[in-house]
Amino acid sequence: MAVHEILKMGDPRLLRVAQPVTAFGTPELKALIADMFETMAAANGAGLAAPQIGVDLRLVIFGYTKNVRYPEAPPVPPTVLINPVIEVLDGGQTEGWEGCLSVPGLRGVVARHERIRYTGFDAEGQPIDRVADGFHARVVQHECDHLDGILYPMRVTDFTRFGYTSVLFPELDPNADDD
Repeated sequence: MAVHEILKMGDPRLLRVAQPVTAFGTPELKALIADMFETMAAANGAGLAAPQIGVDLRLVIFGYTKNVRYPEAPPVPPTVLINPVIEVLDGGQTEGWEGCLSVPGLRGVVARHERIRYTGFDAEGQPIDRVADGFHARVVQHECDHLDGILYPMRVTDFTRFGYTSVLFPELDPNADDD
């Protein structure tokens, strides 16, 4: 396993639409997923998309028991989600603060759907079909945006609620980058 460099906003690879995964259960895919979990853990992330480490595949991982960067957030089950599809289950959106490992040191308020259904596949190609709400739904939507070349600042509508984490949330670990 290896910790990979996380691409930063401005890198054109973050703006591409990722390609579908076509081979499941391969040693290469398993190694990539293990590396992604190690990279996410090393950065205290809540999630990570393959494009964030320069891999052009529709693959995201997310989940944690407790996250120092989001101390109030409830646990999210560790998940490998390949070729995801998101279905909105209601019309409501909720605003919330987001950060990103590819946009370190900044946070902004983004509106996301409160309740979603996400489908896709795990590393072995087994179907995943889950309903999520609240922060879990926010994390899934944020990570899946990366697969379409969208970074959360592109969704910020009020830039009076966008700024440096150290200024907005000084109580958080000042050495933690955001995701």
